[in-house]
Amino acid sequence: MQFFTFDNAYLERLRSGEFRTVDHFVSYFSQLIQLKLRSRLRSPEAIEDVRQETFVRFFATLRSEQGLRQADRMGAFVNSVCNHVLLEHYRSSSRDTPVADDDDSAEIPDTKVDVLGDIMTRQTADTVRNVLDDLGERDRRLLREVFLEERDKDEVCRDFGVDRNYLRVLLHRAKQAFKYQYIKGIGQERRGAAD
Repeated sequence: MQFFTFDNAYLERLRSGEFRTVDHFVSYFSQLIQLKLRSRLRSPEAIEDVRQETFVRFFATLRSEQGLRQADRMGAFVNSVCNHVLLEHYRSSSRDTPVADDDDSAEIPDTKVDVLGDIMTRQTADTVRNVLDDLGERDRRLLREVFLEERDKDEVCRDFGVDRNYLRVLLHRAKQAFKYQYIKGIGQERRGAAD
């Protein structure tokens, strides 16, 4: 999956309902939401319900008076909305489903899958840290400040002494360096596992 960086122009096109932008947004986040929900819900119908409700709430908030102000935090916001919808789904499922010993239809998250997901998340976090440590100082700082700390891009520009256009160039180069190191590391792990 190709990761996408959101900016204020994208956010405004999304708020105005521009077809291509809305289509891109729904397609992009549908993949991420479905990956998240597959390990937490058993039925495809429940996954689809939570996915659709997440989008309904996101667009309602986007178009509200307070709205969403920072485009670079859109991914975190969508994830947060999805978490809330998922919790509500669990609560309503537990209220609506009669408790019975032989009832296999209740949608309870599979703890084995969650444990596996937690392990994979920790391994991924370790891999990302290791890859970041292998990068040059500027690339490492830039990626941490923009993606991990989610600092305002104007502040990052001031710290690095560049304008927004050149920041995009630096981010692109840093992401390419990260991708190269990440793929190189995965190749070494696979060779080590095969030996």
